[in-house]
Amino acid sequence: MLDKTTQYTDTDDEKLFALIEQGDEGAFTQAYERYHKLLYVLAYRYLMSSDMAEDVVQHVFTRLWEFRSELRVGISLKNYLFTMTKNHVLNLIRNENSAITKNYEMAQSASPYEDNLIENLEKKELMSSFYKAVDMLPTQKRDICLMKVQEELTNQEIAERMNLSVNTIKTHYSEALRLLRIHLSKMLIIVAFTTLMTFLSVHLIK
Repeated sequence: MLDKTTQYTDTDDEKLFALIEQGDEGAFTQAYERYHKLLYVLAYRYLMSSDMAEDVVQHVFTRLWEFRSELRVGISLKNYLFTMTKNHVLNLIRNENSAITKNYEMAQSASPYEDNLIENLEKKELMSSFYKAVDMLPTQKRDICLMKVQEELTNQEIAERMNLSVNTIKTHYSEALRLLRIHLSKMLIIVAFTTLMTFLSVHLIK
């Protein structure tokens, strides 16, 4: 089933959800590849047990497939999976010992910074895709992108370092963004792609 996921890489969640409802195994596997890490992090945060977190993820996706014909397309696939995960975790807590209950209470009262754990994981995977795309750029354009993003250098600073004019740096970076749009659009879902390209474009004027 894993070899069927390639054709669904660029499929958005709404379409993926609809295909799962229709019994499409490739779409189901793509959903698993896209969200199992995030669901694991969510479950582990409350349960503090790797084995239990893994079991929760397997349970959620098993239920998703078993009840696929009863799904209601139109709601968010991500939110649907997160809700299923939290509900199952709550059921476990009701049936387990006080240690798990304590972990849940601590997670619920966590600071806003800890509450961004899942978002941070998404950002990490997003940036991983970005650096893969950067590696595909011509050497000079790649170096300029890395100096922009990693070192946060201005056009003037990069021009001085590379012994080029500021206008040349701007031209190279604009061309690099055009190439990155092509590479990233093949690697990311549209929301993540738009967010990242907006972030990169801000660096063009500096």
